[in-house]
This record gives sequence, C-alpha cells and structure tokens, in this order.
Amino acid sequence: MELNENKVAVIGGGSWATAIVKMLIDNRKSKSLYWWMRNEDTIKSIIEEGRNPNYLSAVEVTVDPNNISTDINYIIQQATIVILCVPAAFLNETLSSVKAEELENKIIVSAIKGIVPETNQIIGEFLQVEYNVPVNNIAVISGPCHAEEVSQKKLSYLTLASQAPETASLIASLLSTNYINTILSDDVYGVEYAAVLKNIYAIASGICHGVGFGDNFQAVLISNAIREMASFLKVVHPIERDIEESAYLGDLLVTAYSQFSRNRTFGNMIGKGYTVRSAQLEMNMVAEGYYASKCVHQISKRYDLDLPICRMVYSILYEKHSSVMEARLLAGLLT
Repeated sequence: MELNENKVAVIGGGSWATAIVKMLIDNRKSKSLYWWMRNEDTIKSIIEEGRNPNYLSAVEVTVDPNNISTDINYIIQQATIVILCVPAAFLNETLSSVKAEELENKIIVSAIKGIVPETNQIIGEFLQVEYNVPVNNIAVISGPCHAEEVSQKKLSYLTLASQAPETASLIASLLSTNYINTILSDDVYGVEYAAVLKNIYAIASGICHGVGFGDNFQAVLISNAIREMASFLKVVHPIERDIEESAYLGDLLVTAYSQFSRNRTFGNMIGKGYTVRSAQLEMNMVAEGYYASKCVHQISKRYDLDLPICRMVYSILYEKHSSVMEARLLAGLLT
C-alpha cells in the first residue's frame, strides 16, 4: 500500500485521540484524515476554532469540516486505516452499528490500552473474533508516551506492534515526526497485555502514595511489578521477549510515575479515601486500569496465577477492602 493511498480515520474524541490526530497532521505525509467523535458541539468547536475544547485544548487540530462527523459508519467507509482510540469499556457500544464487512481489507490499529470487559479480550483478539479482521491487518500503538507531552512536542516514543512487519512500518511512517520516535515490534499480544497491566500497576502506585508510602517503597513496588508482568506474559502468551524494552518496562515506568498518569491519579485518590465513584466523577476521565483490574483478576484465576499487586488493586476497587490494610499486606510480600 502506497502512502498516497492512505486514508486514516481516528475513532475517539479524548486526549489520546487528539494527540494522535496532531501526530498525523504534523507528520505531513500524503494522506486524508478523518475523525469520528460522538459530540456534535465538540465537532463544531473543532471546525470553527481548530481545537478540541475538552481535551488538549491548546493544541491546534485543523481538520477538513467534511472529514469530521458523529457518523461512525461514514468515517470508517472513507478510510483504509482505522485507528481505534476509545476506552475499552466503551468499544462494544462505539462499534455497535459497524458491520464486519465495513472493516474488510482495512488496517485496524488499536491505540486502546485496555481489555473489552464483556469478553475479557484484548483488542487484537476482539477484532479477530468479532469482526474477522486478519491478524496481519491488526496493529497496536503503545508507549511510553503521554498525550500531554505530545501536545507540547516533547520528545516521545511510540511502539508499533504487528505480526506483519510491513503493517507496523506503515503505521510508524504515518506517526513519526521530529518529536515522535517509533519502535517496531511483532509482539502484538505481549504489548497489549503489558499496556493493560501497567495501568493496574499505576493504580497500585497511586494507592500506595495516597496512603503515605514514599519513594523508597515505590521503587520496590515497580521493580516487583515488572517481574509480575513478566510472569503473567510468560504464561498467557509465551514467546521470547525482553521485558526491559520500552514497550514493557518503559511504559510501566512513565505510567506509574508521571504527573500526567490518570491511572496513578485515580489510585492516589482511592488511597486518600475517595470511593471509586467519587474519584471517577472528579477526574471526568476514564482510568482504564479500573476495568482492567477485574478482567485480569478473572484471567489470573483461569491460569492459576499469583499476582499480588493486581490482587491488591482488585481487592480495594471491587471488594471494597481498606486501602491502608491492603497496602500494608502487600508491603509485607514484596522483596
């Protein structure tokens, strides 16, 4: 597929979707850009002012008025490449009117860092099973990368994973800029699961900070988290991989430590005594790790995995155990 044939559709209206639109615009390679979001008022603001009023509002995102719509079927029909960038918990609803035939012969890219809760599937599995998308037509965008730093054009790194090297290379070529470096991978499942797990570990980091544990403990927590991630991936998708690569360890570090991490922020609020509902309402953003925690808990039972950090987060979020008590119990297990 030649670059001048590419028509790229971004599905989603949040901060990460807006950052990806910015990358595509700044990339300047020959392509047509289409954008779906659910809110008509937001679309009106983008058309009139060239900015998303709700997310990364300082970023200029000029899109042809004919190419931005709330009609997801229209937007997908125009595209040869579809980038999905909505929370995993809402993916089923978002695609409810889309038929499998509409995704035929298209490259489908997941920029979603979560698990579809209704089916406990990572996005690549969901696309294969529910929409018959061939594995070679699926790619995954991962970090380490926060939308806020993309908006500031701070040097950032994206991992593009696909089992088809030409697919990964194509997506990388469309997103690379003078502030975005790209890394290629063929570990689609590992990169997706790592992105899911790191959000749970970021919530754990936030909870432990919220209850008063300091930087010394955080270092031990995250070093245990990467080992826990490695043991999970070894069982769930056992291939040769270097867990210290940026897609795994790097993405975990930035999500666990960054001021921009919504999952860490969510966990910090829980650690300080917020209920799940009150934390969600105050943030007004989706912390993917909340939904992922329940999914990974179910997966860990299926494979008989011992994941003490994930178990702590699940116990606090879903079983309403004390954050202080669970954090102290976890501290006694870490080495």
